[in-house]
Amino acid sequence: IILDRLPLNQNGKIDRKQLPSPQFSSSIFLAGDEFDTPLNQFEERIHTIWCQVLHCNENHISRTTSFFNVGGHSLLFIELYHHYQSVFNFDAHTLSIAPFLQQPTIFQHSQLLQTISMNNIKATLWHTLHINEGIASFAQERIFLDEQVRFSSDTAIYNELFTLQIVQGSLSFNRLLQAFRYVLNKHKILRTTLMFNNDNGSLKQCITDIHETFTITMNQTFENENELRDIIYQTTINPHLFDLSTGHVFYTEIVRHGTSLNENDNNKFITSFDVLLIAFHHAAFDRSSRSIFFNDLCLAYNTNAISIEDDNESLQYMDYSIHERLINMTTSREFWSLQLEEYNLESRLSLPIDRHRLSNDHRSSSASVTEISFDNEISESFLDYASIHHVTPFQLGLTILYAFLFKLTHRENDLCISCLNANRYKTELQ
Repeated sequence: IILDRLPLNQNGKIDRKQLPSPQFSSSIFLAGDEFDTPLNQFEERIHTIWCQVLHCNENHISRTTSFFNVGGHSLLFIELYHHYQSVFNFDAHTLSIAPFLQQPTIFQHSQLLQTISMNNIKATLWHTLHINEGIASFAQERIFLDEQVRFSSDTAIYNELFTLQIVQGSLSFNRLLQAFRYVLNKHKILRTTLMFNNDNGSLKQCITDIHETFTITMNQTFENENELRDIIYQTTINPHLFDLSTGHVFYTEIVRHGTSLNENDNNKFITSFDVLLIAFHHAAFDRSSRSIFFNDLCLAYNTNAISIEDDNESLQYMDYSIHERLINMTTSREFWSLQLEEYNLESRLSLPIDRHRLSNDHRSSSASVTEISFDNEISESFLDYASIHHVTPFQLGLTILYAFLFKLTHRENDLCISCLNANRYKTELQ
C-alpha cells in the first residue's frame, strides 16, 4: 500500500495501529478458510506432481502456498510446467508458462489446468520419422561453423568433460563397457556424424553403428592431484579428442592411480582413487542431457543390461532437426530483429577490468564460473520480492545484473546479455 506518509506516535515512531488494513488481491493471497480447505481430486494430482519436481514427500503443502516458498526455483518451475504439459497434454501455444508464474499455488494451477480439461484441448505431438540421415539442426550448424571456421585453432572449445572418482569399492571394467555401449545404442545422437556437403553447402547428419565397437581408453596414470589436474585440462582442450565426420562424439577414459596399478594388473576392475573421464562433443550433448545420460548409465550397469529392443517410436535428435525446420519462425525472427535493431555488436563495455580481451575471434576454452552466496535474510527477501512481482528468481537476478552493469559502465543503457537455454519447449523433447 502506498501512503503519503507513515503515521507516527508521540515518540516519533511508526504507529502500526494507525496503518490501514491491506486489501490483498486474490491472485497473490487467498482467505484463511481457503488455506485449510482439503485438496480436491484434481488438486491432489497437482500436489503429487509438485512433490515429484521438488523431490519431497511433503504432505502439508497448502493449496495456497507459492511454489517458490517450498523450495522451488526457476529451473524447477520450468520442469513443473513440462510435467503439466505431459500429464495434461497441452503445448505452450495453448497455455504458456506466464500465468502459472503469476499464480504460483496449487489452487491457482488447478484452476488454469481445468480450463484445458474442460475445453478438451490436445497438443500436436512430434513423432519419430524413422530416418538415419537428415539435415543438421540449427544448433549443430552453429557449433560446426564456430569450431571449423570462426574459432578454428589448436584449442577445443566444445569439449564437455565430466570426471568421476571411485571412492569406495570397485567397478567391473567389462560391465561398465557394456553399459556404455547400451547407452550409445539407445541415444543415437551419441553416434551421429556431421558432414559438410561442398556441392550444396549443407551440413548433413548420419547415424552410425560405432557403439558396437566402442572401447574405453586406459593409457594414462597419475600419482598426485597436480598430475591429475593436468590430464583433465589437456583432455578438455584437446582438439583431436573427437571426429565429427566419423560420429566419434563421445569419449571415455580410465586414468589409473599409481597405487591401484600393483593391486590390479589385469585391468578387470576400476578401483579406489582411479578416475573416470567422460567427454562429449557439444554437437551431441548439452548440460540438460547430463541427468538423462547418467541415469541410463547407472541403470544399465546395475541391471547388467546388454541391449535394448529398438524403440522405433521414441523421438531421436535427428527427428527434432527435421521438425524444427518445419516451424514458421517468421514472427520470432521479426521480434528478435526488432529487439536487436541498431545494437552495436562491435562495441565493448567500458568496464573497470585488469586485463583486456585480445579479439572477438579468439576463445581460450577456459570459461570462469563465479558463485556468490547470500545469507538467509537476503535470500528470503529476494524470493519474496520475486514472488510478489510474479517473476522468477532467474529474471530478478538478471535484472539486478543489468542494473549493476548500468552503474558500472556509467549509465550505458544499450546492454545485451546472452543466456543459456535448454530449449526443451515441448514435452517430447525432454
